[in-house]
Parts: sequence; structure tokens; C-alpha cells
Amino acid sequence: MDRNPKTTLFDVVNVVFIACCVLVCLAPFLHIASVSFSSGGAITAGRVTLFPVDVTTEAYASVFNDKGMMRSLGFTVLLTVSFTLFAMIMTTLAAFPLSNLKLKGRNVVMFFIVFTMFFGGGLIPDYLLMKSLGLLDKMNVLILPGLISPFFMIIMITFIRSSIPESLHEASEIDGCTHFGKLFRIVLPLSLPVLATLSLFYAVGRWNGFRDALFYISNQDLYPLQLKLYQMVMNNLINEVTAAEGAAMSKTIPESLKAASIMFATVPILLVYPWLQRYFVSGLTLGSIKG
Repeated sequence: MDRNPKTTLFDVVNVVFIACCVLVCLAPFLHIASVSFSSGGAITAGRVTLFPVDVTTEAYASVFNDKGMMRSLGFTVLLTVSFTLFAMIMTTLAAFPLSNLKLKGRNVVMFFIVFTMFFGGGLIPDYLLMKSLGLLDKMNVLILPGLISPFFMIIMITFIRSSIPESLHEASEIDGCTHFGKLFRIVLPLSLPVLATLSLFYAVGRWNGFRDALFYISNQDLYPLQLKLYQMVMNNLINEVTAAEGAAMSKTIPESLKAASIMFATVPILLVYPWLQRYFVSGLTLGSIKG
């Protein structure tokens, strides 16, 4: 058996293609980072590409001195952690019983869950529902409506059924293990990859979400970070339009400040990826059954 296979043309093409894809994905991020550290004159002259020019940290100083931005960061971290925790609890409690094909009424429940993936009530009914429940201008309005994603729940159901052998469930039942005992002693320890992956998806979705806050939140103390960025961009766009029309009071936001705000809102969630990357593996059940 050849332990040192020769590099083929196909391998070279793959490496070059993947390197190009990585560069395409990193280039916008590097450009925004460079703009955030560059001076206003260099940005206006168009001299900033992938590396900062006339390095300065004034934009970041302005961001960190903005009490509203720091308050939004703290609230967004609390919101993301709370939402991810409760979402994973609800998703797990729903996926575990539905992974059992012997569950009575399973097909009916799955039908109503899948039905919500294709049909929705719409924005106005959703707003009226949140209003009738008294959730407007409350943190819960950003948590409760999206606690379970049908798509993510189906992913967990599929993982449990395909990765955890039925013989493990049968062995636990013979030993007198309860349903909750089976969940905490067998399913959860063997489901770390899907738990980490779905937690990351839930966290990223909540961190980047602002549409629900835009409709349901008017209290600035409850503004997520992405909503602050959205307002900054929209206000700057309006100011640019009014400035073009000759309005004397319009004031545009410097590009470096906008870029620093984007980096300020992006880097924290990026730091979560390396921490969860070690769980993105498969085959944890290999060797769990002998014989």
C-alpha cells in the first residue's frame, strides 16, 4: 500500500480553487478592517484596499466611548446567550421524542411542524399577536417567537436516528432507564456535534437578527447591536441624500466609523467559531457497541 501518494493535477486544482474561494470570502472582511484603521483622507482618496493606510484608532475610540453602542453590545450578548440556551432546550425536548418512530401521533405532529416551514401568518398578524400578548418593548419578544426552528429540529431528529444505534436505546430500556435518563445519559453525550452546530446556528441567527427588533422594539435600551448598525446606515444614507440636495444641517458618518462599528458587531460572534470547531466531528458512536 502506497503511504505517500503522489500529488495529482486534480489535487492542485482543488487547492487553487479552495484558496481562491477563501480569498474571495476574506477580501471584504479585510477591506472593512483596513478602512476602520485608516484615516479619513486615505479613505476619501481611495487608497485603502486590503491594508490600512495612515493607521489610526480614532474610529474605535469613538465606538467604545459611545454609551449607546456599549449598552447594545451588552444587551445583544445577554439576548444571544439566553435565546440560544432556551432554543436548544426546546429543540432537544421536541426532537428527542419525535426521533422515536413508535411514538403515537408522531406523523400528525411532524405534519404540523413541517407545515409551518411553508406557510406563515405574515407580518401584521405576527405584530397583532405580539401586541395582544403584551410582549412589545420587552426582551421576551425577541426570544419566544423563534425558540424552535423546524429545520434545525429536523436536523437533530435525523442525527439522533442515524448516529445513535437502536440497540443502545434497547439496552437502556432493559436496564430500566427512564426516558429522561436515556436523554441525559445516552442521547445528549453522543449528540455533542449536532448540539454545538445548532447552537452556533441559533446564536449567529439571533446575533445578526434585527428585523423583529425593528418592528417590536421602540425602547432604545432594548436595541440589539445590529439594529443600531441598521439605523446608522439608514441615517447616513438619508443625510447623504439631503446633503446632495443642499441641506445645510445634514451630517454624514465617516466611513472609518461605519467600518469600525461593523467590526465591533462582527468580531464577537466570530470568536465563537474556534471554540465550537472541535465539536464539528462525527463518529462519536464508533465503538459504543461491542460484538
